[in-house]
Amino acid sequence: MPFENLTDRFKSIFKTLRGQARLTEANMDSIMKEIRVALLDADVNYKVVKEFTTNVRDKAVHEKVIGSLDPSQVFVKIVHDELEELLGSGDNSLKLNANKPTIIMMVGLQGTGKTTTTGKLAYYLKNKFNKKVLVAACDVYRPAAIDQLVTVAKQVGVDCLNMGTETNPVDIAKAAKEKAYNEHYGVVILDTAGRLQIDDRLMDELNHMKDAVEPDEILLLVDAMSGQDAVNVATAFNERLALTGCVMSKLDGDARGGAALSIKYMSGVPIKFMGTGEKFTDFDVFHPDRMADRILGMGDVVTLVEQAEEKFDEQEMKKSANRLYSGQYDLNDMVDNLKQVSKIGSFSKIMSLMPGMPKVTKEQLDRAERQAKDVETIVNSMTPEERAHPEILKYSRKVRIANGSGKTLADINRVLKQYEEMKAQMKQVSNMTKNGKMPTGMGGMGGIGGLGGFGR
Repeated sequence: MPFENLTDRFKSIFKTLRGQARLTEANMDSIMKEIRVALLDADVNYKVVKEFTTNVRDKAVHEKVIGSLDPSQVFVKIVHDELEELLGSGDNSLKLNANKPTIIMMVGLQGTGKTTTTGKLAYYLKNKFNKKVLVAACDVYRPAAIDQLVTVAKQVGVDCLNMGTETNPVDIAKAAKEKAYNEHYGVVILDTAGRLQIDDRLMDELNHMKDAVEPDEILLLVDAMSGQDAVNVATAFNERLALTGCVMSKLDGDARGGAALSIKYMSGVPIKFMGTGEKFTDFDVFHPDRMADRILGMGDVVTLVEQAEEKFDEQEMKKSANRLYSGQYDLNDMVDNLKQVSKIGSFSKIMSLMPGMPKVTKEQLDRAERQAKDVETIVNSMTPEERAHPEILKYSRKVRIANGSGKTLADINRVLKQYEEMKAQMKQVSNMTKNGKMPTGMGGMGGIGGLGGFGR
């Protein structure tokens, strides 16, 4: 996950700070040096690092952290606020018109995934804001790009304007705008051509398109994995086009995070969206305050709750809750709950959003993913009676289920144990919810669908 190493470094620094009775000039200098090294190792631009550490130190002195009896909380807040500022605090939301089509130009270098991201943005606007979306194939230099956009548009359920490879891209953009006004589209997204590198021909074409259609948003797609090259690309595009924002892709990978922390300060372009996976649903609004929370190891509960509300089937969850209250919760319900949780994303994504999560290895996460899939395989190998009444599962039945599912007796027993743990945890949650109390000891994966037993 991005920022993972930086998060670990900050946690270590703050742990050291909490061990100090007071923050003195001496240990302040030591802590600032550690923060400086941590940021540089995360590939943050050295100018940004210098500005950041200077501001943190100045504010720490101004807030009288030095000499304070409890310096850690004040200092962490100062670091958090500075991170949020670096990431682009303020209103960076997409500008959507109420009474006319919103026109968005997607720009970027070739090979960064503009067409796929155009589909993700179209899917987001269609489903989040109920917009009628038109995408326009303005990359006439690569026939494959047009074919890809046509396919993507069908997959996300939006319309695509395809005028072939012989039409001038600026004329295609103008035709898309005219079609949007005539046929009452809410949003037009122009999928423009890219180049392997920035050149005058590309920029001239984009500027002609900009003058012709007067877009409300010009969004640059940058790759988080490209590090400081992403910052250089954003600076160059912004100087020529006056970008309104950027979309940062591959923020689900192992990028060190330097680009995200540097791009707003160095180029002046705020990050508006982030790509977090290959699916069209793996596309989120970029919230600087929430990302600062995640970098400092505080999780992002707000985003987790929002995604759960969007992706969980409310009727199914109510059904499971009612069955739990009536003592009818069975293995079918357990599988249904796990399917609901999987809609949010991978275990690693969920854990990155939850505060206070213990450090887990990639191997543990992979094992947890496999075990979650094994649950469905094993339960599907049971008879309806066995799923509804797991208590009847004795040795002979377990042997039959193991043979039918291609698993071992140990796998069968583990699933049954997880079922009992999950049932007990959900019972605890329901009881405390009835009493108006927050459940204790429910941290970690157990708090979302009772996943605490996986990966062990």
